Amino acid sequence: MSRISAGADPFQAVADPTRRAILDRLRYGSAPVNELVSGFNVSRPAISQHLRVLRDAQLVRCQREGRLQIYTIRPEQLRTVAHWLDAYRVFWEGELINLKNHLEKKK
Repeated sequence: MSRISAGADPFQAVADPTRRAILDRLRYGSAPVNELVSGFNVSRPAISQHLRVLRDAQLVRCQREGRLQIYTIRPEQLRTVAHWLDAYRVFWEGELINLKNHLEKKK
C-alpha cells in the first residue's frame, strides 16, 4: 500500500487497486470490516488504513451497529471522478471512430 496520504482527494483514493476493490465490493451492499477483510490477502490494519483513506475522501461512510463498523459506498462522491473520466471516454470514442475510418479506407 502506498504511504502517500490521499487526504480528501477522491482521485488519490481510487488510485490504489485495493481501495478500488473495496469500492467494487461495496457496490453490492454495505459490509462490516470483518467481511471486507476476508476478501483480501492483507491484514485487518492494512484494510483499516485503506478504509480511512476512502472515508477521508468521502467515498464511503461508516456506521456503528453495536460492535460492528458497517461501511457503505457513497456513490455521489464518485461523480467527480466519473465526470473527469467522461471527457476521456468521449476522446477515446472519437479516436476509435477515426481509427476505424482509417482502416476501412485502407481496405
